[in-house]
Amino acid sequence: MDGECGEPHAHGLIMGKLTYDRVVKVDFEDRQLAHLQLVIGTKLRRGESFHFSWKDDTSIGDGRTTIWVHPHCSLVYKYYGSRRPQLNMAWVEALAYTANSPSGLYLVPEPAEQAIEEGTEL
Repeated sequence: MDGECGEPHAHGLIMGKLTYDRVVKVDFEDRQLAHLQLVIGTKLRRGESFHFSWKDDTSIGDGRTTIWVHPHCSLVYKYYGSRRPQLNMAWVEALAYTANSPSGLYLVPEPAEQAIEEGTEL
């Protein structure tokens, strides 16, 4: 994901950061990160482990990274913006679908918006 944590992205998006086991750090736009947090949190509450993959920024080699997410891993979600992004249920469902597949969770484009209320269970 391009852009620096704590700074607006070149396209004007607010960037957040996901830190995995204090070693792997990756930038995601705050809106993406909020949706990922909901899907990841739901799976971890159920005691489910899964792979999570993303395409790396060209500044670090333009490859791919995959982590094994499990109920005992340490995750930190750091948002740049102070306002909570509105969640899109269709996007949450699309991300949950990938998370439940053999290849694991990966970011998919946001479909047409269907807002959900905070606290909604998947």
